Amino acid sequence: MSPRWEPNPDIRTGRHVAHTLHAHLVFVTKYRRDVFDDDMLTRCEEIMREVCAGFDAELNEFNGDRDHVHLLVHYPPKVALSKLINSLKGVSSRYLRAEYTSRINHIGMGSVFWSRSYFAGSCGGAPLTVIRQYIESQKPPS
Repeated sequence: MSPRWEPNPDIRTGRHVAHTLHAHLVFVTKYRRDVFDDDMLTRCEEIMREVCAGFDAELNEFNGDRDHVHLLVHYPPKVALSKLINSLKGVSSRYLRAEYTSRINHIGMGSVFWSRSYFAGSCGGAPLTVIRQYIESQKPPS
C-alpha cells in the first residue's frame, strides 16, 4: 500500500472533517504567586485532563513550575479555543482552591487563582514559509 494511504495517528477524523489542531497554552497564577508544589501540579493535571475529555480534546503534555503551567492540547475544530481555555481555568481554579484552601490562603491569593491573561500558540504542521510556498505554487485553472 502506498505511504500516502497509511493512516496518520495524529490526524483525527469526523464525519466530514480530518484535523490535527494543537495549541500550546500557558496559564500564570494571579500575581505570579509561587503556589504550586509537585502534589498540586499532579492534581492540576488530573483536573485539566478531565476538562479536556469533556470537550473531546486530549491533553498531550502538561508541566509547570511554581507559578505557571504549560499544556499541549489536541482539540477538535468544533471547539472554540477560548471556551476550552475558560473552562480549563475556571474548573481548575474551583477545584484547586477547594482542595488546597489553607495553602492558597496562606500565600494570600484570595478568591482568584489564575491571572486573567494567558498565552495560546498554535503548533504542529508545516512551517508558515512552506505553506506559503505551497499556496503560491498552485496553478489557477486555465
